[in-house]
Amino acid sequence: MKKEGQIRIPSGCAIAAVISRSGKLMSGERIIKAMEPMHDRSNGLGGGFAAYGIYPDYKDFYAFHIFFDCRDTRKKTEAFLKEHFEIVKGEIIPTRKIPEITDEPIIWRYFITPLKSVLAELQLDEKEFVARTVVKINSEISGAYVFSSGKNMGTFKAVGFPEDVGRFYKLDEYEAYSWTSHGRYPTNTPGWWGGAHPFTLLDYSVVHNGEISSYDANRRFIEMFGYKCNLQTDTEVITYILDYLVRRQGLTLGEAASVIAAPFWSTIQNKTDIYDKEKHKYLRTIFPSLLITGPFSIVLGFNGGLMALNDRLKLRSMVVGEKDDKVFIASEEAAIRKMEPYAENLWSPAGGEPVIIRVEEGKY
Repeated sequence: MKKEGQIRIPSGCAIAAVISRSGKLMSGERIIKAMEPMHDRSNGLGGGFAAYGIYPDYKDFYAFHIFFDCRDTRKKTEAFLKEHFEIVKGEIIPTRKIPEITDEPIIWRYFITPLKSVLAELQLDEKEFVARTVVKINSEISGAYVFSSGKNMGTFKAVGFPEDVGRFYKLDEYEAYSWTSHGRYPTNTPGWWGGAHPFTLLDYSVVHNGEISSYDANRRFIEMFGYKCNLQTDTEVITYILDYLVRRQGLTLGEAASVIAAPFWSTIQNKTDIYDKEKHKYLRTIFPSLLITGPFSIVLGFNGGLMALNDRLKLRSMVVGEKDDKVFIASEEAAIRKMEPYAENLWSPAGGEPVIIRVEEGKY
């Protein structure tokens, strides 16, 4: 009989998320507990969390979370940042030593804002400059990886089971209006700190269960626009695709979902609403290389909301539930029940149909 670790589980990986529509802050303890009943969907090679609303005192500054392989790399990266940004604060991210998490890199965070003189010289808007900076550091400074770069949010990830990663980063001491989480079971890519989920750029964060069979086509297209996929896992490209479609192309989240999980041509042809039919024909024609094929369920986090999405054939599980002002998303109902035993209105979203939840205006 094969033992644990000797069996490939293609439906592995666990995702979970919770958001308060009214913007109420929640301890990270809730999302850590959500991962416990899904422990066997991971294999200890990656776990992580994204939290929104955690840095109210620095909400107007970009929070760069960075892995460094040594002190010299940190000094080199800091020198680069000082040339282009005002560094308001820089510090080691607090962690607690636990035996389950080993070989940790140097982990720092910086609260920064671009220098106006640099933006004027390059004639770039702030977000585009920050995105380019993240790509540049990750591509050109060996041993440095920016793994979080949004405002008033942060990603925390490591090699380990997600429950242990949450304890390692002391997430029970943080409060956020929205949390996402991931337990990794890598099948085709290495398990390392930078390759754990979530993957982020600016305030977008993505957790993903599945495999992207269209990865090479997606990567080749997105890298024509300045993005670089260098973190050794397919999920990274989803984050860049969504940033490109929503921030740079101005699509709505629903339209972006209709690109990456596009309806079949036969489905589009049978639509009776002419506007809806023409819109989907346009999106499929303009962005054919950004269709993501293969099984997937993802949760996209962003400032003020979440989007959950299955592939169009729904080859990965995803459940949504509600209670009072909160919405819960997870790979399994057991995870939702762990977060809220009395969750109501549980349902499984259809393939290719996004579930978009937003915090009330002005509440985050």
